[in-house]
Amino acid sequence: MRVAILDDYQDCVRGLSCFSRLAGHQVTVLTERAPSLDVLTHRLAGVEALVLIRERTKVTAELLARLPGLRLIVQTGRAGSHLDLAACEARGVTVTTGTGNPHAPAELTWALVLAASRRVVTENAALLRGSWQTTLGRTVRGHTLGVLGYGRIGALVAGFGRAFGMRVQAWGREGSRERAAKDGVAFAESREALFASSDVVSVHLKVAPETRGAIRLEDLRTMPAGSLFVNTSRAELVAPGALLAALDEGRPAMAALDVFEHEPSTDDPLLRHPSVLATPHLGYVERDTYEAYFTEAFDQVNAFAG
Repeated sequence: MRVAILDDYQDCVRGLSCFSRLAGHQVTVLTERAPSLDVLTHRLAGVEALVLIRERTKVTAELLARLPGLRLIVQTGRAGSHLDLAACEARGVTVTTGTGNPHAPAELTWALVLAASRRVVTENAALLRGSWQTTLGRTVRGHTLGVLGYGRIGALVAGFGRAFGMRVQAWGREGSRERAAKDGVAFAESREALFASSDVVSVHLKVAPETRGAIRLEDLRTMPAGSLFVNTSRAELVAPGALLAALDEGRPAMAALDVFEHEPSTDDPLLRHPSVLATPHLGYVERDTYEAYFTEAFDQVNAFAG
């Protein structure tokens, strides 16, 4: 089959051990960031199968109409709103999905919590400029971690917090309440109470109509002095402009972010804010996860090809 792998920003997929599973197929790997629809159509001419890296490219009805030979779309990880499933069904394009890995984003979340709390990046930059000890960070031990959304990732982050001596509380839907109770994690009285009583708030929600923009300026500005807001889930969970305004007011004192409204992005105003520690959506971007994602994806290509 003619197979195309989209959005391999790091040009790393060909170096994975599992890439050999595509031997016998005609494979194109696209490394461009956000190519135009015309460029994408040209590069994918005659392709029969697409392998998508998470949600980096939107597969719309318009794109599908330009790819008449397309028969299969393989989604690494879970499918999201970037994929027009109704249009795929209408055109007879088979869609397969993979499984998620909660450990990689949970680990990155905790790395951001520690790096922001101890001002690691700020102090490293100062040291390289010739300065020594320019800020005063703080430990996480003895402070309160609020986990907004207690699913697989949220539960892991809560476990890290407990291991580091934090008081942990959670808030979310009924499923979150049940899972937190099973793990012995306290459940906040309300979402508002979670923000108002947590020194660190870490967000682990899925984007849905009821969660899009649900984190408001009013929530953020109630966080305690010196607090940290962490979002490694989706930027769309926060109301537009709310985090920037809250940081300007000093509550929370800092934000650690792995996600942005438009990706890839190098010009988001949050990136230039002095109280923001940012990474370029690295939650799932590490070798073990990629090997697992693409092993599953390439096996699906082979199963479809027969």
